[in-house]
Amino acid sequence: MANKRRRISVQVAPPGYDVLLADVARVIEEARHVAARSVNAIMTASYWLIGRRIVEEDQAGSARARYGEALIERLSSDLARRFGRGFSVRNLRQMRAFYVAWPNRQTLSAGSEPAVPTKALAPIRQTPSAESGPSPSFPLPWSHYARLLQVENPLARVFYEAEALRSGWSFRQLARQINSQFYERTALSRDKASMLTKGALAYPEDHVTPEDEIKDPYILEFLNLKDEYSENDIEEALIRHLETFLLELGSDFTFVGRQRRLRVGDAWYRVDLLFFHRRLRCLIVIDLKLGEFTHADAGQMHLYLNYAREHWTMPDENPPVGLILCAKKDHAVAKYALEGLRNKVLAAEYRSALPRERVLVEEIERTRRQIEGRRMARSR
Repeated sequence: MANKRRRISVQVAPPGYDVLLADVARVIEEARHVAARSVNAIMTASYWLIGRRIVEEDQAGSARARYGEALIERLSSDLARRFGRGFSVRNLRQMRAFYVAWPNRQTLSAGSEPAVPTKALAPIRQTPSAESGPSPSFPLPWSHYARLLQVENPLARVFYEAEALRSGWSFRQLARQINSQFYERTALSRDKASMLTKGALAYPEDHVTPEDEIKDPYILEFLNLKDEYSENDIEEALIRHLETFLLELGSDFTFVGRQRRLRVGDAWYRVDLLFFHRRLRCLIVIDLKLGEFTHADAGQMHLYLNYAREHWTMPDENPPVGLILCAKKDHAVAKYALEGLRNKVLAAEYRSALPRERVLVEEIERTRRQIEGRRMARSR
């Protein structure tokens, strides 16, 4: 056909194509860096403002410590329902600690003088108005501040913050310097200038690509975006493995349901796993968490057991027992909830028939390592 379009071969690049490709790639990489930094700046400022509101509300409450924890637990539950991931009790505590550690906005600049750990820096600070002032601005990403919060010495924290800003440390570089006690080593050194110069040098593994920045778990969590293998996926994989593991222990465990729904008042809940133990003749209610064990977890399990006792337990069955599994990375916890049993003899019988908590902890930790190992292998 005369009007047939000519197809340009992609095998032979036209003159100057390499320059064009390099320019376009640079534009995209820079744009991705800027996008990630913009989100990070907004996220960090938002978390500071959330921390401030929690502190203000905490100070207004009575029985302060108890009030503060109850406030955070309630707020976490409500925010998680409305905005998804990113507002766990642990994260909200971190936001509160962030505001307490940085009560005023930072105005350090990249051209700041190098800090020396023999005395604290005195960065210029501006206090935002309580209501309508400008949004707080912080020069480092949220991941940096989250790591800095783990530094207990305030002088060391200020030093690491200033050096991270001055030298443009990535999160990996900051974490490495903190872990190697760079602050203490510099304080003891006779040639501090040389130490600071060496500390500014990045290792090849410190490099962060635009993709790494965009896929930062903190950013994905803040935007409620799902990574290709999110924490929800890890939780689902752990639940499925735990189900198989319990069934393989013997004939005592009978599977009843997964993600079993229950309603208390106007609130809906889900029980991760529900088993029936044939020898004990009781339901086993299992709740899995990916964070650390909290009093809220125990309270929620108590609610589940009361519901199960009233609505799911047959007249000839024994009271249900709860199992709380907290699969925090590198530190799992397993706790049985036996408070609803009639006497200590029955409680002892339950404990002798159920798997040891230590066995469950070891299985969870082993399984999580396998899951995350596969995740890392896929991302390479």
